Amino acid sequence: MVLLLSLSRDQRGPTSRPLGFYLLRAQGINGGQKARGPVTAASFLQAVVNTQSLWDEMLQNKGLTVIDVYQAWCGPCKAMQTLFRKLKNELNEDELLHFAVAEADNIVTLQPFRDKCEPVFLFSVNGKIIAKIHGANAPLVNQKIINLVEEEKKIAAGEMIRPQYHEILFVDPDEDDGGEAPSESVDQLYCITIIKPDAVTSRKSQEIKQKIIKAGFVIEMEDKRLLTEQQVRDFYHRIADQPDFEEFVLFMTSGLSHILVVSQGNEEQPTLGETRPNPETEDEEIYEDHPAVVIPPGMKKKRDSLQEYLERQHISQFCDVEETVTNVNHFIDVFFPDFKNMKNLKLEKILALLWPALFQEKKEDVLKIIEDEGFKILMQRQIVLSKEEAQTLCKEYENEDYFGKLIEKMTSFCAQFAMEGLPINQLYGSDSLEAAEREIQYFFPPQSTLALLKPHLTQEQREEILKLIREAGFEITQMKEMLLNEEEVEKIYSKIKGKDFYQDVLEMLTEGPSLVMVLTRWNAVSDWRRLMGPVEPEEAKLLSPDSIRARFGRSILKNAVHGSSNTYEAMESINRIFEDFVPENPERNLKMERPILKFT
Repeated sequence: MVLLLSLSRDQRGPTSRPLGFYLLRAQGINGGQKARGPVTAASFLQAVVNTQSLWDEMLQNKGLTVIDVYQAWCGPCKAMQTLFRKLKNELNEDELLHFAVAEADNIVTLQPFRDKCEPVFLFSVNGKIIAKIHGANAPLVNQKIINLVEEEKKIAAGEMIRPQYHEILFVDPDEDDGGEAPSESVDQLYCITIIKPDAVTSRKSQEIKQKIIKAGFVIEMEDKRLLTEQQVRDFYHRIADQPDFEEFVLFMTSGLSHILVVSQGNEEQPTLGETRPNPETEDEEIYEDHPAVVIPPGMKKKRDSLQEYLERQHISQFCDVEETVTNVNHFIDVFFPDFKNMKNLKLEKILALLWPALFQEKKEDVLKIIEDEGFKILMQRQIVLSKEEAQTLCKEYENEDYFGKLIEKMTSFCAQFAMEGLPINQLYGSDSLEAAEREIQYFFPPQSTLALLKPHLTQEQREEILKLIREAGFEITQMKEMLLNEEEVEKIYSKIKGKDFYQDVLEMLTEGPSLVMVLTRWNAVSDWRRLMGPVEPEEAKLLSPDSIRARFGRSILKNAVHGSSNTYEAMESINRIFEDFVPENPERNLKMERPILKFT
């Protein structure tokens, strides 16, 4: 018995905490407002906020305010003032851009930031603290200010709708999670990446993802979906004035896109051609873009952004990256509404083998233990190994005296062939993720089938069916919405074209748009037909009440879904509808070198 298991494991663990943790909140002070309290060198550029009433008054300000939160004993961050003065002069947006310094010691709202020493900058937009940056990171602060000011200008001009901002809450990090988890915000950690439909169709997604991971970035969450027209317009609003934008919208809604939430990861890796800073010369290192700003001692140079890395790898034409904090927040809500609950849950797949004696005598007990331990069995199959397969799988024991007896027992399902006398564990599990992927591919070779969601389904019903499909372990490798014409219907239903009821099928399918998909998993054709249920919905309710047709079918014509009858029909239909589709190569699985299992 071979079982494929999906293991959900919480990857969170102890991590190093920065010296200072600050939760930030601020809003712009009017440049002409008189600030109470001691006048400092910062006062001419940055308004001074040193009481709770001044803080509350600042929150009434409009536009963007960049706030340096500081402690009385160490003062504001002087290293950043040159950058702020430069931006103030170059952007020349006195009504939209303001700077302030806020003394945490005297402001009740900033109590969580007291007794910290790391610089922290808050970004306030119209009464909400929507972003924060730790440390005197000049390039990051510079880009954040420019992006937010550009957004404010477009909003004021009526060129875009204000994004939905997420206000950062004030929490004392030392009282949260026992002080073990590092401070984080969507601003600091994440960007949204969309891999375009043509890259998904040509199966470049995996290559792009591997490059992203190899560069040290982390894919926190991912999904394949058919983007709506509004989602495309929202994500690409910056290029909406380009002459071919409408054609681009049609392209982006024509097929499946791959959506990724990507983070920088915990370790900063040097970019191409970059070396680690020399501690003896750190004090003299200057940022290229801001020659007046010196990197503080002990501070690391930031590596390239994901967009810069993709461009250097010559794959940026296949995907687009959104790194602006407000937009990242918004699109995480749109594409991954459960992100906060799911982001630390990492799912891993492994292969498990139950050998003959254990399968015969303890199968149910073993399966119960597996499920009680939190594993989910995604796929299972019962196989009888040939002598050649058994010899290959147990190759590491071929020089042992018991090798012949081992092969005899592995190729039998008889209870009397117990492996009691052999030093071999009767339960096998993959010893690494790489081994698991290789073994799963061999024992559960992927298969594709065509699936169609019919026009009478509502959008809510479609979403429910797509959820059922994913929960059943299918990967949606291709998807597009189509208003089928007579020629396209024939490509899918060619085997019933001469039947009396074909005209009724044709009329039903041309009533409105259908959702056509390629579903991939082991045994996809038969498993999809099992999930669909009997053709007649009333019969399905009796024989398979949990099937899709039992739940969503109206009649034998409007029975919600369609699927290929066999593997040949599946590939014929897929090739006709998705002409650019690159299927898994079945010959590759037949020729794949058998994995050598290492038993413990």
